[in-house]
Amino acid sequence: MAERLTGAARDAALSELADLGWEATEGRDAIRRNFRFRDFNEAWGWMNRVALIAESMNHHPEWTNVYNRVEVILTTHDAKGLTSLDVDLALRIGKLGQ
Repeated sequence: MAERLTGAARDAALSELADLGWEATEGRDAIRRNFRFRDFNEAWGWMNRVALIAESMNHHPEWTNVYNRVEVILTTHDAKGLTSLDVDLALRIGKLGQ
């Protein structure tokens, strides 16, 4: 199981991810980011690509999709907070572009 990030490690991760558009989720030890696409088809295709990455990591996002918008929340439920798994998935999602 991944260990929860704390102290300087957590601060460094949040700083790095902020540059990519991720932000801390209020009231939770999690990160979130909103994505916007041209239409539903583009959003759904992107979600499929993220799903394949998440499945390969056995680490799955919380997300919602409304037409061309996708909100992604990352946290590690087993660790009750943000871990290196969340950081890695956020970085991989960032490489997909939008």
